[in-house]
Amino acid sequence: MSYEVASVRKMTEDNLKTAFAGESQAHMRYLIFAKRAEAEGFHNVARMFIAISYAEQVHASNHFNALGLLRGSTDNLQMAIEGETYEVNEMYPAFNAVAQLQEEKGAVQTINFALQAEKIHASMYEKAKQAVEMSKDIQLGSVYICDVCGYTVEGEAPDRCPVCGASGEKFKKF
Repeated sequence: MSYEVASVRKMTEDNLKTAFAGESQAHMRYLIFAKRAEAEGFHNVARMFIAISYAEQVHASNHFNALGLLRGSTDNLQMAIEGETYEVNEMYPAFNAVAQLQEEKGAVQTINFALQAEKIHASMYEKAKQAVEMSKDIQLGSVYICDVCGYTVEGEAPDRCPVCGASGEKFKKF
């Protein structure tokens, strides 16, 4: 009996992880679709995509919480550091090698864009974790993200993105 209970629990956990991934992807996909619909002048279609994207985010959040994966800020920052570090050291280098081997220039470019940004993200999370471990909030100025490649910088946006060369006007301020 205990084997069956453990098996069912594992199956439910796997199902929730799959559902979380699917809902997360739908959330992002619908935001991307909304941006295109807006650019094409379909404002209500864009609004619909944005609204349903939010519902998908709610679903993903509920699944994440049911999995018990939401922790305190220190643990959450450590999980973020581990995720970014994995992308920098393992995932993107392996993906890049395959894309180069297959001469997929678009894939090489987008992988490089992400890799460069993830290095910065890991560093930012490390700084934040150090502050939180001392029961302090991080000192953080304006954060600018390049709308073309995702390059991230604290302070002021550069005149030109050092990764993709986009103009400073392409940076979104947070």
